[in-house]
Amino acid sequence: MQSLLLLVAGLANTLAFAPYEMTALPLCTLALLSLVLFQCQSTGKAAWFGFIYGVGWFGLGVSWVHVSIAAFGGMPLVASLGIMALLVAYLSLFPALAAWLSCHPRLNATTSTGKHPLKHPLWWPLLLASSWVLAENLRSWLFTGFPWLSLGYSQTEGFLAPYAPLIGETGITFIMVFAGASLMLLVHKQWRMALVAAVLLLASPLLSQLKGWQLLDEKVSVALVQGNIKQELRWAPEQELPTMKKYMQLTKPHLQQQIIVWPEAAIPQLEPLAQAYLFNLDMQAAENNSAVITGILDYKRNNDAYNGMIVLGKSGTAATAGDYIYETRNRYQKHQLLPIGEFVPFERLLRDIAPFFDLPNSSFARGDWQQPNLQANGYQLLAALCFEIVFPRQIQANFTDDTDFLLTVSNDAWFGSSIGPLQHMQIAQMRALEFGRPLLRATNNGVTGIVLPDGKLQAVLPQFEDGVLAADVQLATGRTLYSKTGDWPLLMLAGLLLLWIGFSSWRQQRQLERNIKDEG
Repeated sequence: MQSLLLLVAGLANTLAFAPYEMTALPLCTLALLSLVLFQCQSTGKAAWFGFIYGVGWFGLGVSWVHVSIAAFGGMPLVASLGIMALLVAYLSLFPALAAWLSCHPRLNATTSTGKHPLKHPLWWPLLLASSWVLAENLRSWLFTGFPWLSLGYSQTEGFLAPYAPLIGETGITFIMVFAGASLMLLVHKQWRMALVAAVLLLASPLLSQLKGWQLLDEKVSVALVQGNIKQELRWAPEQELPTMKKYMQLTKPHLQQQIIVWPEAAIPQLEPLAQAYLFNLDMQAAENNSAVITGILDYKRNNDAYNGMIVLGKSGTAATAGDYIYETRNRYQKHQLLPIGEFVPFERLLRDIAPFFDLPNSSFARGDWQQPNLQANGYQLLAALCFEIVFPRQIQANFTDDTDFLLTVSNDAWFGSSIGPLQHMQIAQMRALEFGRPLLRATNNGVTGIVLPDGKLQAVLPQFEDGVLAADVQLATGRTLYSKTGDWPLLMLAGLLLLWIGFSSWRQQRQLERNIKDEG
């Protein structure tokens, strides 16, 4: 019965994220999970309870991944469902790890018999929250990382959003787990930690004055172009010229905008082969005092291929002509590659198994971890390509005092009309909120939009339509606390809390043993 309840609780988590945004729901599901774990006397059972919670959480929450496997993987349904089952099982190991760690006897006091963990109500919320964020941190980098649906993203436009500029999405996750565990203790008539949780929750609206950034009077005119090219046509050789012509036609009426952004790999030719087209666009953008940023694939002479972005037209305000040359340094090369989609682990073994492991353009080289911001018409844009927007530490590593915009381009056509692209946009909104800068997001078929520094959407284009989103975007200045510190202070605190709780538990156990010995 407990397992079934936790499975349902995990499934319900999906409703907390876009497009449903029932933002208070995770507090309820975490309280239920905490209640079961608090009463659990076996680390093995605790791990199972965390795992089954994760199966519900990820089984429904990332079900959109199956759209791409089924549509483009070329595999039988049984095989594609098997891959999804493996992915969900892998992701569920991390809440299982958090549950196992939080119930470990070394981190809990024991009964006088020394057999079963007896959780201390003052320590338990801190123990579970610390275990949770450490396990989630492991999920964010192991095997290149897949930190999708971390619970803090449910608060992008929720009641805990004001914490994001201070402690980021990771910190919000910590507060949510702590609050869920603390509220659960009310069942056991333990009020002290519940009062602390209530203060943390109620204080959230008051923190907006500590955001660290301010709006400027200056506005920048931008245009985001959405070509809406069907995924099955994007790399068809006969569609190269029609696609490039379409993007040019969509852009020409908006060349007066200061910055124009095209999506990921909008130009379907390799950069060395598209030089005539690029020089023409470079010239037209410069003549109109504009800059065009586009995604494009590059193939180097040493056989390295990169998924990247380049700037055409004016890089600085003083430029009188286009600045583009093929070897320009004013470019971005994707660092965080997507497994299977952009590189294939165990390549020699897997590529011959099924088309899913041999997709077009799935052998990219990795760009540097730190790269200069793109320079476009005198403005600096911090680039993150598609999946990279999920990794705040990479954004922090490239963020400077002079960064004007966060920029992310993507192609979510792989995932059809699923909830995946909407969750992707929600994650991008959290990055704007954490770093206090407007964010521009251009995609092939949606969601294309402009995000304000407070994480709110200024404007979006409808999905599955070709069009251009033109708007004036107000700049911001100043640094959020999170942009300076990142996740490390919280991760160090979580680690120290586990050490302190473990030491306290060991000391209490030694005292119990001495008492038993004295009584004997």
